Amino acid sequence: MNIPQLNKYELKFPHPNDANEDGIVAWGGDLNPSRLIRAYQNGIFPWYSKDDPIIWWSPNPRLIMELDDFKLSRSLQKSMKKFEYKFDTNFKEVMLKCASTQRNGQNGTWIQNDIIEAYSELYDLGLAHSIESYQNNLLVGGLYGVVIGKVFCGESMFSHVNDASKSAYAILIQHLKSWGYDFIDCQVPTNHLKSLGAKEVSRDYFLTRLREVNMDELAHQWDLDPKIISKNNFN
Repeated sequence: MNIPQLNKYELKFPHPNDANEDGIVAWGGDLNPSRLIRAYQNGIFPWYSKDDPIIWWSPNPRLIMELDDFKLSRSLQKSMKKFEYKFDTNFKEVMLKCASTQRNGQNGTWIQNDIIEAYSELYDLGLAHSIESYQNNLLVGGLYGVVIGKVFCGESMFSHVNDASKSAYAILIQHLKSWGYDFIDCQVPTNHLKSLGAKEVSRDYFLTRLREVNMDELAHQWDLDPKIISKNNFN
């Protein structure tokens, strides 16, 4: 099938169910905040390599994390005491470290400069957030993502110390539950996230869940000053 090209002067996307067998919905357009918000509202996200055009995806199956399904093992509970945590104090640095961290079976990164600039704009608008793990005041792990309605759309994570990113993820889960969030969109299935409790669902099921939450509620107020969440809170 021919993959449609987006009109740079319009924000309209093809329906996700019109994606090709790989999950590609469209290509082109730009990364302005309005287009990114519209994409996430429709279960679509950008993912592409350096020197490629912007490619927009809605994979089938989709990976989601039901907040109550997160597997908090005893070993992870123990590891969580090793770190201090912050929200939204070092967003761009988290993105840079996600981009530069070497991963098995992966050459290069999709987190290019234009992605960093675009998501930094969403951060400035209160629509993107980072959760950070520190040891001795050094940033050693964390993750970032986009908030649309009561869904947290996870983008990437990194860890320079064992369990640093998983611990930040556990902190995120705790707060999302207390704030009344529905689930985390993990996007593409990975064994790592499935080991933490994430599950594969059909695209139709995922889109139905999106419609059930208030997608017009763009910026849930994360009532955090930026504050430190002390490791001493985990006994």
